[in-house]
Amino acid sequence: MSKGEKTRKKILAKAVSLASVTGLEDLTIGKLAKATKLSKSGLFAHFNSKKSLQEQVIKTVSELFMNEVINPAIKEPRGVPRIRAIFRNWKEWIDGGSVPGGCLTIASALEFDDRPGTVREKVVEMVQDLLDMLSKAARIAVYEGHFNQKTDFRQFAYEFVSLICGYHMHSRLLHDPKSEERSEKALDRLIAEYGSGETGETKRSEGGRKDDGR
Repeated sequence: MSKGEKTRKKILAKAVSLASVTGLEDLTIGKLAKATKLSKSGLFAHFNSKKSLQEQVIKTVSELFMNEVINPAIKEPRGVPRIRAIFRNWKEWIDGGSVPGGCLTIASALEFDDRPGTVREKVVEMVQDLLDMLSKAARIAVYEGHFNQKTDFRQFAYEFVSLICGYHMHSRLLHDPKSEERSEKALDRLIAEYGSGETGETKRSEGGRKDDGR
């Protein structure tokens, strides 16, 4: 990695950190320059506009999410154990992973739901990719015999994300001391609804195989 690429990576890490706390729309090259102690002209060499900066932040968030939430979960046995790992990793990401202000994926989805433009399109793409990954996780759970054959994969993804959004609100906004307990109960009920309990799943996970995520 060249010196310029390393510098750009550090700048984007700071930009993600700022956006997670104050919002993506509030992020400007001027504020980023102040936070990084770099000149505006220097930042313009990396990002020629606020919109370009926002789009690069979204791309960086997507990469961080994959590295911290999805990729570690893929190392777990297929099916429900992997779904539980995604849930666990995502909550850890919300509670203080590499992004101090919680899940910027959720925050940006709410912030740009009614804002037309290319930045919103990037946010939509990020969220759609996430829903596709969760749908795939449900499809694998059916293949492994953990979920029933009539499972609606997209419905499962919808409900899973709803639980995560609820956890985000209760944990970060309300500081509910029972947010962890409540989230686990909710996930247990969701898994039970799509399967037949965890008897079979537990037996499979004890000797479950690990793979490349297919």
